Amino acid sequence: MDMNVVVLAGKLASDPEIQSFESGATLVRYLVTVRSESPARRLDVLPVTLWGPDLEAVAQQSSGTPVIVAGSVQRRFWQSTGAGRARIEVVAHEVKIGDLSGAAAPATR
Repeated sequence: MDMNVVVLAGKLASDPEIQSFESGATLVRYLVTVRSESPARRLDVLPVTLWGPDLEAVAQQSSGTPVIVAGSVQRRFWQSTGAGRARIEVVAHEVKIGDLSGAAAPATR
């Protein structure tokens, strides 16, 4: 059985970016920092996107806000200046303000 499930707990590396489309759809882009201690100490900054966010909740989020993200990993392809480009990102199903040490308040969706 195949499975593509991701859960991240970290902090926003920057303020969320909101993008609105002519179709009426809205997308928010996050950069989430996640610290790891094992097997080696490291800090990863991961791109996260969420379609149809609660814009009032997004307005409360800023760099340094603790978040919990649930979603899946996807690889996108596009053309830019004549060259093929690709990016791996987490497509969120849900983003909550908070961390695992306390109750998380719903933030988006």
